[in-house]
Amino acid sequence: MSPSVLVMALVAAFPVIYAVILSLYLYQGRLREGFGGLENYAEALSSSRFWGAVQATFIFTVTSVGAEFLIGLGFALIMRQVFIGRGVMRAAILVPWVIPTVIAAQLWYFMFSVTPGFVNFSLGLDRFNWLGQPGWAMFSIVFADVWKTAPFVALLLLAGLQTIPDEMYEAARVDGASTWQRFWYITMPLLKPAILVALLFRTVDALRVFDLPQVMTNGAFDTESLSILVQRFVVQTPNAGFGSALSTLTFILVLVIGVLFVRALGRDFVLNVEDE
Repeated sequence: MSPSVLVMALVAAFPVIYAVILSLYLYQGRLREGFGGLENYAEALSSSRFWGAVQATFIFTVTSVGAEFLIGLGFALIMRQVFIGRGVMRAAILVPWVIPTVIAAQLWYFMFSVTPGFVNFSLGLDRFNWLGQPGWAMFSIVFADVWKTAPFVALLLLAGLQTIPDEMYEAARVDGASTWQRFWYITMPLLKPAILVALLFRTVDALRVFDLPQVMTNGAFDTESLSILVQRFVVQTPNAGFGSALSTLTFILVLVIGVLFVRALGRDFVLNVEDE
């Protein structure tokens, strides 16, 4: 192992190890009371608030990542085509992604506000409270995230599309393959590595979401994510032991899902590489 890799591993591992150590102690505010073993974990796993945060996080992750993939794939297919103004369109599509997330969250907070909400005005709704109702609040956050991050997914998928030789499409067209057949039997199989990377990046990032629900709803109305819950107990109502237990559980959850995700979606890709 090279020194640089060792340093990076230590830098990455230290916060995790320190959080695990803190989670084994009981705290009253910022004062350590003594060793508690797994008591903080038992309290977290028996907390309805923790499982509510897990549910909110999973709802956000599944809906946002799914929508971002479909929209991003559509954008990528469009950006790959050759037409006048393609460069301008590519730049326009990527604009939301370069906006800092906190600024985008504040922007959509005003857009979904009751007054003078642009969404209500555009849809002709009278003081509909998007951010003040369970269900609609989560929809608003997911919508903002899809608007912000779908271009990032499109960029990753576009990079994958650029590696597919045009000759394969020409040969399939000569053989009489339809547009759908070329997409399904050429584009999708060869795009699988890029899809894996895009979905993995977005899934892991979505599981750690904090800024959008924090700014738009402050975690209210069934939008409190795991990251917001950890922040509540580490910063706002400090309990280092319980907060560290929550952060450790979140880390384990993200790690397990990431590993399963790679194994499920990457198995065919790994086998293909070995066959080559």
